[in-house]
Amino acid sequence: MSVRIRMRLHGRKHRPFFRICVIDRQKARDGLPIEEVGTYDPTIRDKAARVKLDMERVEFWISKGALPSDRVATLIKKIKANDFGTAKAPPDRVAPKPLPAADAAPSEDAPAAEASEG
Repeated sequence: MSVRIRMRLHGRKHRPFFRICVIDRQKARDGLPIEEVGTYDPTIRDKAARVKLDMERVEFWISKGALPSDRVATLIKKIKANDFGTAKAPPDRVAPKPLPAADAAPSEDAPAAEASEG
């Protein structure tokens, strides 16, 4: 049995939430795990608070031969180095486009021209 440490998708549409699990390699993405060792919530603004991992259990499973997925390996590396970076500042707001200048009052020639045509 080949064991992996990978993320299980929870949450809903446009609102992802992942549980980091130890699971058999051949099981489905959201299949029944052997053990849940943490969570990852990408919607939290503070990057350090996005990941919660029980590093003791992760190290235990890695010592038993479990392989972390690429994304989980990146999260483990960032936790060990305590290097999450900083969140980008939101982009500057763009000023609204100016409205086209509308004529305040119609000229007197316009109604007279319409009356002479009809």
